[in-house]
Amino acid sequence: MVKVTLKGDVREFESGVTVAEIAKSIGAGLYKAACAGRINGKEDVDLRTPITEDCSLEILTFDDAGGKHAYWHTTAHIMAQAIQHLYPEAKFAIGPAIDNGFYYDVDLPQTLGPDDLPRIEAEMKKIIKEDLPLERFELDPDEAKKLMAEKHQDYKLELIDEHSGKGERISFYQQGDYTDLCAGPHLMSTGRVKAIKLTNCTGAYWRADANNKMLQRVYGISFPKASDLDEYLTMIEEAKKRDHRKLGRDLELFTILEEGPGFPFFLPKGMVLKNLLIDYWRQIHREAGYQEISTPMILNRSLWERSGHWDHYKQNMYTTVIDDEDFAIKPMNCPGGILVYKTKLHSYRDLPLRMGELGVVHRHELSGALHGLMRVRCFTQDDAHIFMTPSQIKDEIKGVVRLIDKVYSTFGFKYHIELSTMPEDHMGALEDWETATNALRDAVSELGYDYEVNEGDGAFYGPKLDFHLTDCLGRTWQCGTIQLDFQLPERFELEYTGEDGAKHRPIMIHRVVFGSIERFIGILTEHFAGAFPMWLSPVQVKILPISERHLEYAKQIEKQLADAGLRVECDERGEKIGYKIREAQLEKVPYMLIVGDKESESGTVSVRSRKDGDTGSMTAAEFIAKAQEEISTKAM
Repeated sequence: MVKVTLKGDVREFESGVTVAEIAKSIGAGLYKAACAGRINGKEDVDLRTPITEDCSLEILTFDDAGGKHAYWHTTAHIMAQAIQHLYPEAKFAIGPAIDNGFYYDVDLPQTLGPDDLPRIEAEMKKIIKEDLPLERFELDPDEAKKLMAEKHQDYKLELIDEHSGKGERISFYQQGDYTDLCAGPHLMSTGRVKAIKLTNCTGAYWRADANNKMLQRVYGISFPKASDLDEYLTMIEEAKKRDHRKLGRDLELFTILEEGPGFPFFLPKGMVLKNLLIDYWRQIHREAGYQEISTPMILNRSLWERSGHWDHYKQNMYTTVIDDEDFAIKPMNCPGGILVYKTKLHSYRDLPLRMGELGVVHRHELSGALHGLMRVRCFTQDDAHIFMTPSQIKDEIKGVVRLIDKVYSTFGFKYHIELSTMPEDHMGALEDWETATNALRDAVSELGYDYEVNEGDGAFYGPKLDFHLTDCLGRTWQCGTIQLDFQLPERFELEYTGEDGAKHRPIMIHRVVFGSIERFIGILTEHFAGAFPMWLSPVQVKILPISERHLEYAKQIEKQLADAGLRVECDERGEKIGYKIREAQLEKVPYMLIVGDKESESGTVSVRSRKDGDTGSMTAAEFIAKAQEEISTKAM
C-alpha cells in the first residue's frame, strides 16, 4: 500500500495505482478534467504514471499552469502528426508548450503560409476524432538513434546525442503512426483535446542560431471548450487593435527605422511620456532613500571578465576595440554600480546603500526576435543596486517588494510573483545560494504574498523574484525583478568595516521596477489602448474653436491652461467642429474644450471628456482645478 496526500487528506491505495485512477476515485468530473499530476509539489507526470511510494499528489487540470502545459504539449504532437500525414518528408525539431499555446519547428522543402493552416487543422481534427492513446516508452541511446535514423529525423538524432553521454534512457511518446522524442507529460489520448486553432507560421533558426538552418515555426492554441477558444480569439483581435507598434505610429510616440533595427526613435510626444515615467521613478526613489548615479556605457574587457559577463553573456554583448584593448558596450548596469561603491571606504553605518541608475544598455537580439518596444537592442533599464549587511537582507527585500507594489498599483496592474532558483550555469557556493533563496522566500512569505517556484531559472549569480503583471486583456508581462547576489561582491572584493572594526563582505541586491522604460511604455500603450490616464497623456487638453472668430478667445484659454502646467494644444485649423472632435478622439486626448459664441460671451468652456462625452460648461479656472486634481491623484 502507498499513502497519497491530496490537499492535506491522506488516502491509501494499492502500490502501482496510476494518477488517473486516483483522480477517478475522487470523482468522475475530476477524472474527465485531469490533464497531468504533480508529485511532491515539483515533478509533473502523466496521468498514466504509477505511484509506488508515499507522496503528496496534485491533480492538474487545464486551470493549472502544469495542466495547460500538458494539454498544449499534446496538441503540439497532434499538429506534428498532421504535418507528417500531409508532408511525409517533414523533419521535426522541437515542439514545446509555451505561455499561450504551443509551436513546432519543422524542416520542410516548401514554405507554409496562412492558407496551409486550415488544411493542417482539418487533419488534426481527424486525429483528435480517432482518440488515439499516447503511449510512453524508453530506449537506450543506441536504440533511440536507430529509431530516429529510420524515420530520417536528423534534429532528433542531434538531441539524442546530447543526452547519450549522460547514460540516460531516452523517452518517447507514440500515438498511432507518429512517434516523438519527448519527456512529457501528455494527456491520455488525442481525443482529450477539443477546440483547436493554428494562429501563425513564421521562420525560426534551429537552436535560435543564425548560423543554422531556418526552419518553419507553426503556432497554435487549444482549449477544452469551444467557448474558451472563441473568447481567446476575440481577445487576440482586441490585442491587434491595441498593438503598440500601430498606436505608437498613429499617436506619434515612437518609430523604428531601417537604419536602426531594434533601436527605437522617440518622437516629441513619446518623449513627454517617457520623461513623465522617469520623473515618477525619480520621485518614488528619492522618497525610498535611493541616490541616483550614472555609469559609463563602454567599459573594458577585464571588468566584464571579472563580473562573469564575458564568460556567461558575451553572445548578447556588443564589443569593440579601443587603443588595442577589448571593450564592451554594457548590457547591464551592475558592474558600473559596483565600481561606484568601490570609490570610497564604507562602514556598517553607511549601509544599506541604495543606488539607482537609469542606464542605457545594449543587448544583441536576433532580428527575428525584435518586436516594437517589447524586444529591442537598446533600452533604458531602471536599475538599482543595494549594498547591505547580512542582517539587513530581509528588510531590504521587503522594501523593494513594497516599492514595486506601489508602482504597479498606481497603474492599476495586478501581478503575481515567481521565485527562480539556482540554474545549472551558476557561480558560487551552494550554501550561499541556499541562504539567498531562503531570504527571498521568507521575505515575500512574511509580507503575505503568494508565489510560484520556477526551478533553475535564476540568474547565474543569484536567485531572484520576478514580478509578472497582468494587463486588461489578461496577458502577463515580466517586468520587476529582485536578484540577491553573494557572488559579485566576492568577485570584486567589496568591503565594509563592521561594528567589530573588521572588514566584511556586503551582500548585493539587483532590482528593477519598470524593467525597461521602453518596454513598459509598450505595455502601457496596449493596456490603455493609447488612451493614457490624464497624468501620463502627452497632450492632456485640446482646445477646439468653432470658427476663426473664436480663435482669439481659444488662445487666451490655452495660455491660462499652459500657465497652470497643463499640456495643451489649440486646433487652429479652419475645419468644421465635428471633424476637429473626431480628430481629437482619434488622438485619444483626455479632454476637449469647445469654444464658440456662447463660451466667448460667458467666459466659459464647453467640456467634452474622452470617457464621458459632453460634461457641460465651466470656467477655465474650474476646469483647471478639476484637471489638476485628476493629475495629482494619478486617477485612472
